[in-house]
Amino acid sequence: PPLLATPPEIIDTILSHLSAYDLASVSATCHALRQHALSDLLWQPLVQQNVPAVQVTSTGACKSYRELYAAHDRLWFLPKYKIWFCDRDLTGKLILVRYDPRRSCIEGYQLVAVSNQSTFEHWSADHDVIIHGFEPVVRLHLDKPVLQFRVRDRQEDGGFSSRPGANRFADEMPMVLDERLGGMFSNFMLTKPLSSEEADQRVELGYPYGNMWPSPVIPANHYVSGAQTPRSLASLTPRDRPRTRSQVSDQTFCIRQWMELTGTPGPLRFMGQGGLAGALQALVEEIVEEEAAGAGAGAGGLGVHIGEELITYSTLDPALYTPTREKPWRGIWVGDYSAHGCEFLLIHQPDDPPATDAELGIFRDENDSDEEWEQKRLDARVYRGRLEGIKLTGDPNIPRGEYTFVANDLGPDGYVRTATDTQFSGARIVKSEGHIAATGFLRATDKYIESQLILISPNKLAQHWVGFGHISFLERVNIDQLLVP
Repeated sequence: PPLLATPPEIIDTILSHLSAYDLASVSATCHALRQHALSDLLWQPLVQQNVPAVQVTSTGACKSYRELYAAHDRLWFLPKYKIWFCDRDLTGKLILVRYDPRRSCIEGYQLVAVSNQSTFEHWSADHDVIIHGFEPVVRLHLDKPVLQFRVRDRQEDGGFSSRPGANRFADEMPMVLDERLGGMFSNFMLTKPLSSEEADQRVELGYPYGNMWPSPVIPANHYVSGAQTPRSLASLTPRDRPRTRSQVSDQTFCIRQWMELTGTPGPLRFMGQGGLAGALQALVEEIVEEEAAGAGAGAGGLGVHIGEELITYSTLDPALYTPTREKPWRGIWVGDYSAHGCEFLLIHQPDDPPATDAELGIFRDENDSDEEWEQKRLDARVYRGRLEGIKLTGDPNIPRGEYTFVANDLGPDGYVRTATDTQFSGARIVKSEGHIAATGFLRATDKYIESQLILISPNKLAQHWVGFGHISFLERVNIDQLLVP
């Protein structure tokens, strides 16, 4: 055939434009194309494009990059989007998922922050206002993984994935976490996004938006159903679960976790039967026997789950947190919330419609140099439009997924003054509104109060809560430096 007569390097170039699934299909066509389609030259880039900030130069525990890709198939979207935040309680949790090439492992850890400074000083511009010192230390809680997938765990599932009635997209995936104590279990679940009509209907219900996650305050490509309560699976129906690859959301997932007390029937009693693989094999055999006997899933031998909860995670479009020349404050930030401690935020700067210099009200003076004119044009576009602080983690008053403050206009309509005091000299101060509520986020009590946003630099902001008489700081988080194992 003409294709096979093409020089090998041209064939490889053509195949390099295919997805992993198309490449797998090509490998099933004929022996000649199979040799090309199995090449590590094609599969290494497919692995690499899902692993930001880490250069993959080894197949690790696998014999080839194709085998490595297949081992974590269905999971590569986790390190690809890296930032994940959840709906657990009002506080939520922010995790970073990364790939460790040394162990061929996909792992996710909670992002935590503490402030090493508890100093206070009076603001020289208004001695009735207290400035709270803030020096956050941000790190990953490496002692307690939230999710963890090793190659051997995917390969040694004891026949669970091939049992009668199995569906690799709808089935839960057991995780074996390094820190797991006896009786603690976590299962990973792929999710199916709601239709746009369903999502719109839930938004109209108001908080908590029909248990939809993420909150509609956060711009997202996919919204999914969460549990009615953190410890209830009753609201998830079979139609909420994906059955095919095309139904799987790569923007959301769920984790079901629970505890089984020592002595209750469950997987632990099989652990002496050939390690994890043997335990899973024995458990699968028991499930099949129970199903054949007419017992429902989870009956009898599976024991009682204690403290069971379903937690839903979502990610962010990278464009939302990647700063640009005209939107320099976009990013993931950590803020000081006094007694509540440190909380993580998305600083969101929506795009503005294009505008000419005249529409922005700027004109070139005859004495402006080229550099001065270009800076004037840039400033008019930087100090323009809306800036939103959205909580990725929250507290009992304002929960995750809600606004913490909003500055409606960084431009002339919101301009207050340029600071001349010693603490914030040269910083632009604009009008903002701070979001407050009673404990439990009672919607009857939530409101926006007068505040001011102090634009110190692209990496540091301060929020002046006018009615409370204090100023607290926010700092940008360097996510990429935490992605290297």
